[in-house]
Amino acid sequence: MSSDKTLQTVKCPDNFTPLFSQAEQIMGSFFGDLQRVPERGDIQISGVRYLLMRTDSLAIELHSELRKTFGEAGARQIRYKLARACGMRDAKMFHERLGVTDPTMKLALGPVHFAHVGWANVDIFPESTPQPNENYFLVYDHPYSFEASSFIDNGITSDHPVCFMNAGYSAGWCEVSFGVELRAEEITCRARGDEKCIFVMAPPQFIEQRSREFRQKAGLL
Repeated sequence: MSSDKTLQTVKCPDNFTPLFSQAEQIMGSFFGDLQRVPERGDIQISGVRYLLMRTDSLAIELHSELRKTFGEAGARQIRYKLARACGMRDAKMFHERLGVTDPTMKLALGPVHFAHVGWANVDIFPESTPQPNENYFLVYDHPYSFEASSFIDNGITSDHPVCFMNAGYSAGWCEVSFGVELRAEEITCRARGDEKCIFVMAPPQFIEQRSREFRQKAGLL
C-alpha cells in the first residue's frame, strides 16, 4: 500500500499515487462549489443537481421492501443494477464535462467521486491489474461502506455480504471508463462480521475464477 499521506479519499499502490492525486484535485475543485436552495428543493454542486438521502433508507428499508416483492435474490439484483446504472451515468457525465479521454484517469475519478458523495472511501490492493481488456482485475476494500455501516449502526447482523450498491456503482463507473463489461462482487463484509468489505471486479466470464484465485491466495477459502 502507498505510504503517501497526501491522498485523502483513496489508498493505493505507490505507482497509482500521482494519478489519484490529480483526480483528487479535480474532484476537490468540483465539490468546492456547493449551493443549497431549500426554498426550491435544490442542491447544486458546480451546477449539477444532487440529492441527499439517508443511508439507512437505501441500505435497509429499500432492500426490505424489494425483498417482499422480488425475494432476497431479486432484491440484491435490483439494488446492484440500480447502483450500476448510477455509476455508469455519473461516469459518462464527468468524463464528458471534464473532457477526460485517458481510461486510467476516467477510472481514477470514480473512487474520489465515490468518497465525496458519501458511499465509502477506497483501498485498492496491489494484486489489481486494471487493463482495458479481458485481463482487467481489481481487488479493493470499501472502508466505511454506507451499507455495512448502516447494518452495524442499527445492530443488524447478516449471514451474507450486504454491499450490493457499493459493488454495482463501482462496476458501472469502471465499465464506462475502460469500455469493458465488468462485474463486481463483495467477498468479505463487515456486516457479516468480517474485518473488511473486500470486493473483486473482473469481466463477467472471469469473475468466479479470479475471485476463487484471490480467495485462495488470501486464505479466505
